[in-house]
Amino acid sequence: MKIIIILSIVISLYADTIQDMFNLYQNKKYEDVCTIGYDNFKKYKQDEEFVSLYAFACLNSDSIDRLAVPIVILKLSKESRANSAYFSVILMQKKLLYHALIDNYDLSSLSLPTTDYVLSKVFDLYSKLDKKDKRAFYLFEDKNDYKLTYKLYVTRDDNLNKIVIEEFYDTIAVKRHVYW
Repeated sequence: MKIIIILSIVISLYADTIQDMFNLYQNKKYEDVCTIGYDNFKKYKQDEEFVSLYAFACLNSDSIDRLAVPIVILKLSKESRANSAYFSVILMQKKLLYHALIDNYDLSSLSLPTTDYVLSKVFDLYSKLDKKDKRAFYLFEDKNDYKLTYKLYVTRDDNLNKIVIEEFYDTIAVKRHVYW
């Protein structure tokens, strides 16, 4: 009898964590979901739906470095492998864009897959620039929406360079993404 009660409590706690994360995700509380997922990752790392939810929340809250472990774990289903590949592209683009902006690495010879994520869009636009065209900041117009523009630049904070992408819609700031 005690085992059934304990099992019921464990199942309800598991369901509550996942359900809480899902509800927060639907309400666009991505940073909260990413934090809860990070705090509970060890317990639920065998559940690829949990890992995908956690990874998408981290992606949407610009915590891209937290995608490294989910990339490795997501492999058992077709959907999980697709998610893993998607996250891999974005993480690689972030690392390459950082390398290009900080170390003046030439991206023009690379031909990579892309995604609809803002970093991918900016990566694609930046990689098409002439390497000699070094500036303090770059302005790019979205290919699909002429009212949407991106401002790309580097800041130095606490001895660490950071990439900043600001999204504008009709000159109104929409969102600011910071990566390192």
